[in-house]
Amino acid sequence: MTLDPVLARIDADLPHATDRLLDLLRIPSISTDPAYKDKCDQAADWLVADLQSIGFNASKRPTPGHPMVVAHSGGDGPHILFYGHYDVQPVDPLNLWDRDPFDPQIEDTANGKVIRGRGSSDDKGQLMTFVEACRAWKAEHGKLPANITIFFEGEEESGSPSLTPFMEGNADELTADIALICDTGLYGDSTPAIITQLRGLLGEELTITGPNKDLHSGMYGGLAMNPARVLARIIASLHDDTGRITVPDFYDGVPELSNELAAAWDDLKFDEKHFLGEVGLSEPAGEQGRRPLEMLWSRPTCEVNGMWSGYTGDGFKTVLPSEAHAKISFRLVGTQDPLKIRENFRKMVQDMLPPDCSAAFSDHGASAAGQMTTTHPAFDQARKALSDEWPNAAAYVGCGGSIPIAGHFKDILNMDAMLIGFGKDDDQIHSPNEKYDLSSFHKGIRSWARILHAMTDSTE
Repeated sequence: MTLDPVLARIDADLPHATDRLLDLLRIPSISTDPAYKDKCDQAADWLVADLQSIGFNASKRPTPGHPMVVAHSGGDGPHILFYGHYDVQPVDPLNLWDRDPFDPQIEDTANGKVIRGRGSSDDKGQLMTFVEACRAWKAEHGKLPANITIFFEGEEESGSPSLTPFMEGNADELTADIALICDTGLYGDSTPAIITQLRGLLGEELTITGPNKDLHSGMYGGLAMNPARVLARIIASLHDDTGRITVPDFYDGVPELSNELAAAWDDLKFDEKHFLGEVGLSEPAGEQGRRPLEMLWSRPTCEVNGMWSGYTGDGFKTVLPSEAHAKISFRLVGTQDPLKIRENFRKMVQDMLPPDCSAAFSDHGASAAGQMTTTHPAFDQARKALSDEWPNAAAYVGCGGSIPIAGHFKDILNMDAMLIGFGKDDDQIHSPNEKYDLSSFHKGIRSWARILHAMTDSTE
């Protein structure tokens, strides 16, 4: 099957493809908030109907949480599984959005047109690039160039509690020759990237409790222990003066960067001043003596994602709070064991508690780091196809984020996974005013069409 008419169809159909994406973005499928359960179901139904409209045998599969969407094209050629997620992050703080996050629009910016709205880049816009590539293939040739399975999750942004049991229970149906994942980004603005390593993720929520109720700070201050003060001391102790993390045995399993990989990353000419300058910063703040890309891709982290205690509303309330809270995440590399780190972190906190204070913990996921093999021929095929579409040749890069599904494909289904995405660093995913460049959406669709052609052309 020839490629040129498919690319021409993609170009001509871009306005309709954009409208379809806007329709999906209007559904507030926030997976972590039970109030949006029906909306997650609605998003799954929308995807099922859209996939059925282009000939997929698609269905919504129930789980104890939000449903999965599974679709099969059938047909000849290699069996390819494509994964994405239709759930999105919460939108708080709402007052920092320039518009309703679920009233998406096309906006003109200094850098071109963007699609503005929650989920536009992470991950609805990304997953629709593949769907639209399939739509164009089907429209031009009457069939797809491969046997394609599509697998859309609805809990990625809330820890994927149903994912592993679902994959284990449906392993025969989901196993393919290779898995494609579109939940990553470009390297810079015009260099396509194939991710070869991912950091793992450990999430912990910590509550320190002191007195059994909030206290008047004049009547009790100075005599009663303040849990906010205890929490502040614990958080401040998590890093030493060089930026190293102080949790006991934290660096067990952290490899040193190889000379070969260091040289390859140096060739990428990463400009940390520009990267940080885009978000109003100027100096790297990680471990001293490490390359900036090393800090982002191959070194572990400990970050405070939220902390609160006492009165935080308008005005002032002189209260000594009963409780203090923090959400803390660790990005992991190499063979670090997230469960062992959780155990050591909790013991460290307990050991730092003064009399009259207690600690309670809630876990929010634990996944190890992932290393992708590039020996499967699809990697070279995809690299060439991406290089043909974008101004710069495709690069093998690391990723500071965590995408546990990549490891699950290997561990549960014994499949290699290839991670390719078309987001940009300034897409503001997980933040107010999330956007997706219209050009990235367009070229992403064309890229998947080229990749499908490259992966199947040699078999025709």
